[in-house]
Amino acid sequence: MNYNLLEQMGIGNFDLTYLFIASYVLILILMIVTIVQTVKLNKLSKRYKKFMSGKNAKSLEKDIEGIYEDNKFIKTSTEKNRKDIQSLYRKFESAFQKVGIVKYDAYNQVGGQLSFSLALLDENDNGFVLNSVHSAEGCYSYTKEIKNGLCEISLGEEEKQALDIAMDMVIND
Repeated sequence: MNYNLLEQMGIGNFDLTYLFIASYVLILILMIVTIVQTVKLNKLSKRYKKFMSGKNAKSLEKDIEGIYEDNKFIKTSTEKNRKDIQSLYRKFESAFQKVGIVKYDAYNQVGGQLSFSLALLDENDNGFVLNSVHSAEGCYSYTKEIKNGLCEISLGEEEKQALDIAMDMVIND
């Protein structure tokens, strides 16, 4: 009985040299992959040893609990800061953020531009215009309320200039 395995498989004329070369190439590729994986495993092993140096399960559990508590504290602080910032934003809406001032001589007899009109407005252009008139007899001050950039009482030239300066101010967000 003469059995030829290659002939039974239908590849009797196949040259075994190609099979051996393919086997050697496959072995070489597997050796390279094995070396690369061994290097990676050694690096991972060194990192693991460094991480675990001087530690046991109890100390690792303590470290993890510490990290958890720190994270909880950071989350709580962040939420408090967020609420504080929102509160500040609400308060700043009504704070005077825009200013306009015009100095002038109310009367020709008094020099030095001692009279002035001062406009103070919040973010929504609400506020007032303060006018101070200086004369030889004294100094007189009065205010006019501003709502949404408008005044119900007519404004003098200097008061209007001060209001326009204030309303032209750009608020950086």
